[in-house]
Amino acid sequence: MAFSPVLSTSLQLLVIVVFSLVVGSMFGIWRGYDLTQYSPAAFLEVHQGAVRGLNTLLPLMGLGALLLTVALAVLARGRPEAFWLYVGAAVLMAVAALVTRFGNQPINEQVMAWSAGALPENWQTARDSWSSWHLVRLGAGTGALLLLTLAILGDRAAVAPTA
Repeated sequence: MAFSPVLSTSLQLLVIVVFSLVVGSMFGIWRGYDLTQYSPAAFLEVHQGAVRGLNTLLPLMGLGALLLTVALAVLARGRPEAFWLYVGAAVLMAVAALVTRFGNQPINEQVMAWSAGALPENWQTARDSWSSWHLVRLGAGTGALLLLTLAILGDRAAVAPTA
């Protein structure tokens, strides 16, 4: 596939918007909801509501951003600096996805089966484990967004017309 500045720019714009929404959501959950401050019933209501609203949407958006980043890496394969930044971003995005799938989502499945009148004895352990996994994926997602931004800026500079 020959390099296409229009295709590259379109993919860059789309991936930065989608991944920014994903990482922004992660950040908002981290800073906006201190789950340790809620009563058991409020924790359950908030967590179940978040799972219903985000458990499918955010992973799909993350997958889309990952695939777009891989496409950008392919387009940048002749520009090593940008290529490796795209690859690094994709790796960190994949880490965030794996943490979500194998760290957070199994806990989400447990929490969705709970009721406010019958929380299990270990509900706080599950809550704290979920929060720890969330911080790991937030770190990976933030790192991915940083590398992606550096890749896009460097890539744009590398293909910019010279005067």
